[in-house]
Amino acid sequence: MTETGRKNWQAVQEEVRRRIHARIWAPGEMIPNEQDLAEEFGCARATVNRALRNLSEAGLLERRRKAGTRVALHPVRKATLSIPLLRKEISDRGAAYGYRRLDFRPGHPPADLARKMNARAGDGFVRVMALHLANATPFALEDRWINLATVPEAAGEDFTETSANEWLVENAPYTHGDIAFSAVSVDAEKAGHLDCPPGAAIFTIERMTWNKARAITYVQQFFRPGYRMKTQL
Repeated sequence: MTETGRKNWQAVQEEVRRRIHARIWAPGEMIPNEQDLAEEFGCARATVNRALRNLSEAGLLERRRKAGTRVALHPVRKATLSIPLLRKEISDRGAAYGYRRLDFRPGHPPADLARKMNARAGDGFVRVMALHLANATPFALEDRWINLATVPEAAGEDFTETSANEWLVENAPYTHGDIAFSAVSVDAEKAGHLDCPPGAAIFTIERMTWNKARAITYVQQFFRPGYRMKTQL
């Protein structure tokens, strides 16, 4: 390949990906070292390092210190997940979005949850319960705790007009998160909010997002029966 200018890491990543998919570099094969690739692509070695690191995290490369980098023999396909904006998800389905705050109060999460959130003595929390609607029909019930020590700006919000889901995505950068999916038998209170029979099996997302070692928020989202989640490979 003839290079006509310096490449950024995204361009290097896409070229390396192309060579892997085209079997120019076969599964299990060692690829050129970072310095050789940097010279070929006309970029800094650090640029190549970032590109290869991303592809390693995506499961396409195997990198070993002092042993070089090879194409993964059995590439791992990973699902791509992001924190969804429920407003956008509902709008993308062609429905009119609606929002209703059900409860809002300062408090402290149960002891086991506080431990999971790595809460410290003196941390302040707020609990927000809200209902997201599609065409005026319940779509998802949200039960959320926000750590005000991690996101102090949230103390000035009451989430009557803008959901905590939307506000946090826009205002609280996170470094990583934990997520779990399950089907639960809905209790009478939640069934009332979701307009479904008590005991119905509903799809549930449990998520905690972090800023390094500090939890930002813990949320449970309960979706009305019939909900279907889609993602990408």
